[in-house]
Amino acid sequence: MARSCAVVGVLLAAAAAGSCFLSGVPTQPPRANTAPHHIEALKSAPVQSSESSWSWAAPLLSFGAALGLVFGLVAAQPAKAITAEQFSQLTYNQVRGSGLANRCPTVESNGSEVPVKSGSRLINVCFEPKSFAVEFETDKGKEFATTKLTTRQTYSLAFVEGSLDPNPITFKEQDGMDFAATTVKLPDGQYVPFLFTVKELVAKGEGSSFKPGFTWGGEFSVPSYRTGGFLDPKARGMYLGYDQAVALPAMQADGKGGQEDLFKETNKVFDLGKGAIEMEVNKVNQELGEIGGVFVSKQPSDTDMGAKAPRTILLKGIFYGKVVNA
Repeated sequence: MARSCAVVGVLLAAAAAGSCFLSGVPTQPPRANTAPHHIEALKSAPVQSSESSWSWAAPLLSFGAALGLVFGLVAAQPAKAITAEQFSQLTYNQVRGSGLANRCPTVESNGSEVPVKSGSRLINVCFEPKSFAVEFETDKGKEFATTKLTTRQTYSLAFVEGSLDPNPITFKEQDGMDFAATTVKLPDGQYVPFLFTVKELVAKGEGSSFKPGFTWGGEFSVPSYRTGGFLDPKARGMYLGYDQAVALPAMQADGKGGQEDLFKETNKVFDLGKGAIEMEVNKVNQELGEIGGVFVSKQPSDTDMGAKAPRTILLKGIFYGKVVNA
């Protein structure tokens, strides 16, 4: 930290000094002309403002350049691939702000398979989405649109674990950070929140060992994006807040025009959905019992506690896990 402050101080001092030398310094002797023709054409174009008109901007430009250099030196670099063993050797201060906490470990290939025995467990399971797509209606039918992720780097699932049985391999999710509130933005600007999860996942695959090319998958539960204590902008909730926020005559009006929508917005419910996931193992480390691969998951989006119809979310990414034999 002291070193970074020293760098900042030196650069800011250089910026202040540089702004003083931007004006009033004799020009250097002309150098040899080595610029391309298009640059020479730009140089030969008439200049509308004189040198004195830019004197007020010189300190700002010099200061901005110094700040850009400072941020370039002290800004955190993008997180790179890292193995679980390397990750376990890092301290909290090394991980904080690096983006590594949102990354799944990679597997260094070693051996041909990871056997599964009766009573085994799959621990430290991690799911990291790499792409998010949302289904929407078009003139040609239903299609998936690529989206822009608006959630910060807190959308991965980690430390998921559960029982593991062979013949066929069956994984039953039991514990861990198995949900993450996530929001994506459609090309038309609409935001779509959803709860990325693998709660109560039961994944099966034929065989008694994990090896490259092994495929497995299953279904999982998708809880409501919001809980019963949530209050909407009109202070309505499932067991807190107002029961309704519209006049009784409007709710009791003759006919059914709009009545169903009003009822859905007022009658808050905790929706439970179903999702499905397919996984393929592409790397194994027989010595450490690690497996890694890719996954494709499909699940419903948020329903605003029953007020809206859910959208289908398609996620693709990578996963990691470690087999521990009893």
